[in-house]
Amino acid sequence: MISALNGTVSALRAFITKLGVTADNIANVNTDGFKRKRAILNEDYNGGVRVKINKDESPGLRYDAIADGKKVEKETSNVDLSEAIPNLMLTQRAYQANLKSVETQDKMLGSLLDIVG
Repeated sequence: MISALNGTVSALRAFITKLGVTADNIANVNTDGFKRKRAILNEDYNGGVRVKINKDESPGLRYDAIADGKKVEKETSNVDLSEAIPNLMLTQRAYQANLKSVETQDKMLGSLLDIVG
């Protein structure tokens, strides 16, 4: 039972990291040249969850701007809100599901201790 709890807590930490990465992407949607990051969740060797963060180097849209009286080419962020917002909601639901699992395990352990005691 305790090892299952460790795996669930590991998943909660991973989803917190993934939420942070997605929130950072959304916060920088209007920052020129910003490259979005992706949090990839993988199973750890001990049954936990490991997070790998990759930077997406794909280009944003290019446009011409005037800086110091000179025409320069700039690049927008490559963050796509139509992808980031659903990803954020999915990650939030997965976090809530794992949190519910911790609560259920806590109740089961409490009941078991009541029966034994």
